[in-house]
Amino acid sequence: MKNFIESSYVKDMSKTTNNLYRHGWDERNGGNVSLRLTKEEVEAFAGTDKVLRQIPIKFDASALAGKYYLVTGTGRYFKNIIEYPERDMGLIRISKAGNQVDLMWGFNDGGEPTSEFPSHLMSHIERLKHDPDQRVIMHCHPTNLVAMTFTVPLSSKRFSRTLWKMHPESIVVFPEGIGVIPYMCPGTNAIGEKTADKMNDFRVVVWPHHGVFAAGDSLDETYGLIETVEKSALIYTTIRAQGGEILQSITDKDFKDLIQRFDLTANEDFLTPDAVTANVD
Repeated sequence: MKNFIESSYVKDMSKTTNNLYRHGWDERNGGNVSLRLTKEEVEAFAGTDKVLRQIPIKFDASALAGKYYLVTGTGRYFKNIIEYPERDMGLIRISKAGNQVDLMWGFNDGGEPTSEFPSHLMSHIERLKHDPDQRVIMHCHPTNLVAMTFTVPLSSKRFSRTLWKMHPESIVVFPEGIGVIPYMCPGTNAIGEKTADKMNDFRVVVWPHHGVFAAGDSLDETYGLIETVEKSALIYTTIRAQGGEILQSITDKDFKDLIQRFDLTANEDFLTPDAVTANVD
């Protein structure tokens, strides 16, 4: 039986965090990722059957009691995870009471889960209500998307339509649009609650002037979701750098054609522009 460090889950998490760092989306110790694993997946590896220590968390996660998560550590640099996975991430199990986690593997230098872990758990709870296959919450700082939060009104509809119009892949990949919350202090339960509320309708939630929270069924899917959002934000930024005047773009009729072609369930509320923004979004 292989040890957990040899598992595909550790290897995939290491590769993903390294890619996030190389893209410039997780500078220093910015960003965090959590991946839900099943009991059967965990028990297939040696060295995951004993509780190494218990770590308190500032959130009642009893709704997830018994579930396992591979999660990045607080204060850890994503560029280092690929070399030191057993130090910079940990496999935890949510306790029955929900106010602490059992460490089953990792954090071998005394580390703990990311400070945003309560926010991750809140979003996991909400997304599991909509998608029983949901596994991943990913937080990072995509440069162009963050830049847009300084120049585009902080409206979920405005952001969604602007990004949809930048590239046809956008409405195909995130037909529900993206959610935007007001600026809030990170690392708090309050921002976690606001984000989880948006996760009822969206898989991507923008934290203005900071970054993004995204949910998905796998590391690849969630990474690709953010990658598509950021590509559209890059196109928008490039247009503005070229002078800012948009002479032509993907139209509302084009949206309908894409929806029909790819059999999408798109956000009906976002398909028609508001009168005050019809000429600028």
